[in-house]
Amino acid sequence: MRLSIRKYGDPILRAKGKRIEEVDDNVRALAENMLETMHAANGVGLAAQQVGQALQLTVLDVSQIEDRPSTMKLDGKPAAMPLVLLNPTLRLGEEKESGSEGCLSFPEITAEIDRSISIVVEAETLDGDDVQIEASGLLARALQHEVDHLNGILFIDRMNSATKVSHASRLKRLQKETARL
Repeated sequence: MRLSIRKYGDPILRAKGKRIEEVDDNVRALAENMLETMHAANGVGLAAQQVGQALQLTVLDVSQIEDRPSTMKLDGKPAAMPLVLLNPTLRLGEEKESGSEGCLSFPEITAEIDRSISIVVEAETLDGDDVQIEASGLLARALQHEVDHLNGILFIDRMNSATKVSHASRLKRLQKETARL
């Protein structure tokens, strides 16, 4: 089932997600619906806050993006998409680069954001397994973006001030549109 994606101005986007202690049918259904919603919106990641749930749950799938390569090792072995991660934590690599980002909660707004080139994520799966993911490229960027969402941090918070000023009128308009809903 496709879910409604919350837009900038909705307070849930600023909520820190609650840790998921137990995976039940509701969590599984939410993850499945989030994957369907993300794919339908042509996104590469979606956090629970973006569909109105303040939980530590994110889904990602960068497999269809061919012009921005990624690497991923799950517990030291190659792994497949999509990813469903619960309670993720990040260890950021020191080297950073600027890259283009957008967000499903900010339609038609993109910006250059500085992120670590490589990261390590520790998380849990829907099966209750602890996993460690080493990622670089677009996947590393997407993971950082989604884990930010889980902590109430939005990509506009990572923009430099000049970029934020250049998007100010669009952001204000988006907030007003969201407030009317």
